Amino acid sequence: MFIKITGSKNRQYVQIVRSYREAGKVKHEVLFNMGRLDVLRGSAGMKRFVRRLNEILNADMVEVEKLKDAEILNWGWRIYKKLWDRYGLSEILGRIKPEKASYDFVGSCFLMSIEHLLSPKSKHSMYFHQARYMGLCEVHLNHLYRSLDVLSENKETIEIELFNRSRDLFNSKVDVVFYDCTTFYFETERRDGFREFGYSKEGKINHVQVVFGLLIDMEGRPVGYEIFPGNTFEGKTLEVMLDKLSKKFGIRKVVIVADKALMSKINIEAIKNRGYGYIIASRIKSLPEKIKREILNEQGYIEINDDIRYKEIKQSEDSRLIVFHSKQRQAKDRAERQRLIQKAEELLSKPSLITAFIKRGGRKYIKTLNTVEYQIDQEAIKQDEVFDGYFGIQTSEEGFTATEVLNSYHELWRIEESFRCMKSNLEVRPIFHWTERRIRGHFVMCFIAFLLERALEIEIKKAGESISQEKIREAINRMNYVEIEVDGRKVYIKTKLTSEGRKILKAVGMKAPSNIVSEEEQA
Repeated sequence: MFIKITGSKNRQYVQIVRSYREAGKVKHEVLFNMGRLDVLRGSAGMKRFVRRLNEILNADMVEVEKLKDAEILNWGWRIYKKLWDRYGLSEILGRIKPEKASYDFVGSCFLMSIEHLLSPKSKHSMYFHQARYMGLCEVHLNHLYRSLDVLSENKETIEIELFNRSRDLFNSKVDVVFYDCTTFYFETERRDGFREFGYSKEGKINHVQVVFGLLIDMEGRPVGYEIFPGNTFEGKTLEVMLDKLSKKFGIRKVVIVADKALMSKINIEAIKNRGYGYIIASRIKSLPEKIKREILNEQGYIEINDDIRYKEIKQSEDSRLIVFHSKQRQAKDRAERQRLIQKAEELLSKPSLITAFIKRGGRKYIKTLNTVEYQIDQEAIKQDEVFDGYFGIQTSEEGFTATEVLNSYHELWRIEESFRCMKSNLEVRPIFHWTERRIRGHFVMCFIAFLLERALEIEIKKAGESISQEKIREAINRMNYVEIEVDGRKVYIKTKLTSEGRKILKAVGMKAPSNIVSEEEQA
């Protein structure tokens, strides 16, 4: 092994190179790029690096014939380990570990969480790739599966412990909670009472699924979740989550923010009966005619800014409707209706297809004259036109201003973004398990990983930085050591940190490890 100087476009670069023989010829392989020579020359860090490498190898930087191929090992996982320890997860999981279990239950759970965060894959593939994490103890494949069973059986305990830990850690007062549902499908048509056919939010009508309800707080941290059979109507999930908030988490006063699809009269009554408040979108086109006339009456509107104005309408003693009108939304509504009208005209050119469409999309603007004749429904178009730009939010909270209500409702994007994160970044789906217990255990593990991911995002935001989740994952995955073995001795050379990597370390209060370490030092 030796240091080599290479030239490129009037600049010189320093590389650590190994030589090897192939077909009787000596060839070179670059193991590590040190950077530009003009920058490194005279650098105290460079001198320390070379001196340290010589000390470990007990040799000068000269060619060594018995050099083995380099391996890449990740040390960035330690960032999530710090957050794992902050939440006391080893203690929480240690308390639920079965008494007779002789395997490393906590270590198995940590490996699964790290893999979800950095390189999602099946448990089988996870087992065969775990060596990429520098210094992480190896766990057996069957221990991963057995751990899922334990997680499934202790889901409620884990949730409550993590909720209480979050409240203690951040001194947070949970006063506004966002709730929404999504679906996760399976690559099968086999039903079992848990995985069932239902309305798929992913458009997978030929796949069985489960319904997933998630609660998050104002900062985006997950509070709790529930999984329901795939044929459950999402409106029926809310009451279960309300019981979770009051009975399991002991939250006595909270404002529920949810989408209008979840809010029936029954659900609103369930919220009120528990002493909770609510902020929900209102279907203004379905309101009584008296209220619709008041909405369209220009008098009484107050401007928030150049785009948005609002009016408050009392609906009952404990409920008010805040109607907003946005110029931008008005233009968007008009453009969307024109698109639907165009779709309707296309359908009219192919009458045989009309009956195949349910009454939404372009079909909503088609009037049926008889069994074989259709035309554009001009009256339906006019009825929709008058409400362009209007949207309503119903709330029980007298102490919230119109702007606060609007901002709270707009924060629902956090939960939609949470679902996207779980489906893409953490890759909850595809789910490689087929029994209900294993599936439930898989979701517990995803919930823990999601909590750690959100915790890191919050720390980065507090540090005044803005880094996307994709960039966070990429930066941590690039926090590596190159393992070089010479004459049976291993040396670990740290690769260069990205700018995002340095920001992440600073945000969590960690220092990067040494540039070069011996096998004994890294253990």
